[in-house]
Amino acid sequence: MMEPKNPSLSEDQLQQAVAEDAAAQLPAATEADAESSRKRTRKKVAEPVADAGADVAPAETVEEAAAHETVDFSEEDAALAGDAPEFDLGEEHEHEKQEAEEAEAGADSQNFAGKSKRELVETMQHLLETKPVQSLRRDAEAIKIAFYKLHRAEVDQLRRASVEAGGVAEDFEAPADADEKGLKELFAEYRRRRDEFITSMEHTKEENLKIKLKIIEDLKELIDSGETINHTFNAFRDLQSRWRETGPVPLANNKDIWETYNLHVERFYNYIKINKELRDLDLKRNYEAKTALAEQAEALILEPSVVTAFHKLQKLHDQWRETGPVAAEYKETLWTRFREASARINKQHQEHFEGIKEEQKRNLDLKAELCTKAEELSAGPFTSRKEWNKASEKLIEIQKVWKTIGFAPKKENTRIYERFRKACDELFSQKRNFYQQLKSEMDINLQLKQEICDQAEALAASEDWARTSDDLIALQKRWKEIGPVPRRHSDAVWKRFRAACDAFFTRKSEHFSSVGSEHENNLKQKEALLAEIEAFDMQALTFDDIKNFQRRWSEIGFVPIKHKESVQARYKKLMDALFSAIRGKEGERRMDRFRDHVSSLRSGGGKKLRSERDRLYNKVKQLESDIAVLENNIGFFSRSKNAEAMIHEVNLKIQKAKDEMAATIEKINLIDKENNA
Repeated sequence: MMEPKNPSLSEDQLQQAVAEDAAAQLPAATEADAESSRKRTRKKVAEPVADAGADVAPAETVEEAAAHETVDFSEEDAALAGDAPEFDLGEEHEHEKQEAEEAEAGADSQNFAGKSKRELVETMQHLLETKPVQSLRRDAEAIKIAFYKLHRAEVDQLRRASVEAGGVAEDFEAPADADEKGLKELFAEYRRRRDEFITSMEHTKEENLKIKLKIIEDLKELIDSGETINHTFNAFRDLQSRWRETGPVPLANNKDIWETYNLHVERFYNYIKINKELRDLDLKRNYEAKTALAEQAEALILEPSVVTAFHKLQKLHDQWRETGPVAAEYKETLWTRFREASARINKQHQEHFEGIKEEQKRNLDLKAELCTKAEELSAGPFTSRKEWNKASEKLIEIQKVWKTIGFAPKKENTRIYERFRKACDELFSQKRNFYQQLKSEMDINLQLKQEICDQAEALAASEDWARTSDDLIALQKRWKEIGPVPRRHSDAVWKRFRAACDAFFTRKSEHFSSVGSEHENNLKQKEALLAEIEAFDMQALTFDDIKNFQRRWSEIGFVPIKHKESVQARYKKLMDALFSAIRGKEGERRMDRFRDHVSSLRSGGGKKLRSERDRLYNKVKQLESDIAVLENNIGFFSRSKNAEAMIHEVNLKIQKAKDEMAATIEKINLIDKENNA
C-alpha cells in the first residue's frame, strides 16, 4: 500500500491536538476556568503537531555534489513536510480524555488528604512561588478539590448544627472563611499568570511566524544566488537548522507556511542536483533513523499506560516528519510498518477511553444499587439501640464499598453522589433523633432506679429477715423491668443498689449461720425426746405425762429446715398414739363407773333404769341429728375462701359426736343386758 500523499489533520483535529497539549501544561482553577481555557486554546493557541522538514544528505564538496545525478523530492518527503498524519482521537474522544484527566485530578487530591485547609493554602502559595505556571494545573486542581471537600464538610456540619438548634436549613448562611478567601486570591494570581503565559505563547508564535517567513525568503534568495554549490549547501543546512529550532506558529498560518517551505526545499534539491551516491548515503541514514522510529512505535504497543504511549507516538511522528526520505524500495514497507504500529496504539488509546466510559457506566449501576440499599436502610423502622447500631454498621460497610468504586459518568456523578449522601444523612439523622429520645427515657429510668436505691437502703438495716428478703427481691424485679440509664451513671447507680442489697443479705447470712449449730443441737434434743416417748410404759401413762412431753417439746427451739417435716411428723404420730391410749383407758374407767351407776339404779327399781335408758336413747338421736347437720354444712363451706380450715374443724366435731354416740350406744347396750339378766 502506498503512503498517502500529503496526509494532514483537519482544522478541528489540529485544534484538538493543541488543546490537549495546552491542557496537559496549563492547570485550571475551576471547571469554568478549564472550559474557558479550552475554548481560548482552540480559538487562539493553534500549534502544529510538529515542525519537520525534509533533510538532505550530508554536505560534500562542490565537485562531489556535481558528479552525482539528481534525485527528486519524494512524495513521502512532501507529505511529511506538509502536516501530521491523521492519527487523532476526534472531538468526542477528546471530551472523554478531558473527563479522564479530571478524574485523575480527583485521584491526585488523595495526595493532599490529611492536610488542613490552611496547609492546602500554604501548599498552593509555595507552588506559585517555586514552579512554572504551565506545570501547576493538576496540582492546583487537586488542591482545589481537597480544599472544597473539607470546606463543604465544615459548612454541612454547621448547617446540621443550626438545624438541630432549631434553625431553618434554607436560611442558613455559612460564615466567612479566611482560608477560602486566601485560596481564591491565590487562584486569581494563578489565572493571571496563566493568562500572561498564554498571551506570551501567542506573541511567541507570531514572532516564530516572522522568523519562518524570513527563512523562506532566505531560501528563495539562496536558490537564486550565484554562490558556489558548497557555500549554498552549507547555507541550506543552516536554514534547515534554524527552521527546526524555531517554535510553532499560529494555526491559521501553519499549513500555508509548511507548503511554501517544502516547495522551496524541493526547488533547492532540484537546484543543487545532488549526485546519486551522496543521496544514497543520505537515504541510508534516513532508513536507519526511520527503522528505529518504527521499532520504537512497535515497542509502545506494550507500554502499560496507553495515554503515555499515545503522547510518545505523537513525538515519534514529529521525528518521522523531520527525517528525510528513504529509498523507494523501502519507503512503502517502512511507512506501512510505522503506520500499522501507530494504528494499533491509536486503537488502544480509543479503546482505553471507551473502556473508561463503559467502566463509568458500570460504576453508575453499582452506585445506584448502593443508593437503593442505603435508602432501604434509612426507611427501615428501628426501635432499639441494637437495631440502630446494626443498621449503622451496614451503612458504614456500604460507604466503604462506595469508596472502592470509581467515578460515574460526569453528568451523573454529582446526582448519584447527592442521592447516596441524602440516604446516609437521613439514616444518621433518624438515629440522632432516636438517641435524643432515648436519652430522655434514660434520664427518667435513672430517677426511678435512684428511688429504688433509696428504698433498698432503707431496708438494709432491717432484721425482719423473711419480709425484707421478699421486699428486696421485689425491688430487684422492678429494677430489671426498668430500662437502661445514661452510661455515665450506670455503674454508680448499680453499685449503690447492689451495696444496699448485699448489706442486708450479708447480715442475714451471718445471722442464720450463727444459729445453724443451735438448730443441730435442737435436733439432737428432739430426737432424744422422741426416743424417750417411744420407750414410755403405756400402762402407767397419764394426761400429766402427755402434757409434760408437750411442754418439753415446745421448749426445744428450731431444727434445720431439711429435718423439720420428718421430725414433726414423727412427733405427731407418737402424740396421737399417746392420746389414743389415754382415751382407751379413760373410756374403760367411764364404763366401770357407768356399771356401778346402773347397779345402783337397778336396786332402786326398774323405773329409774328405764328412765336412764330413754335419756341415753334420746341423746343418740340428738347426736345423729347434729352429725347430719354438720355433714350438710361441709357442702356450704367448700365454696368459701377459708374452706379448708373450716372443714377440718367441722370434721373434728363430727368425729367427737360419733365417738360420744358410740359410747352412749355402748351404755344403752349395757342397760339392756342388765334388764335381760
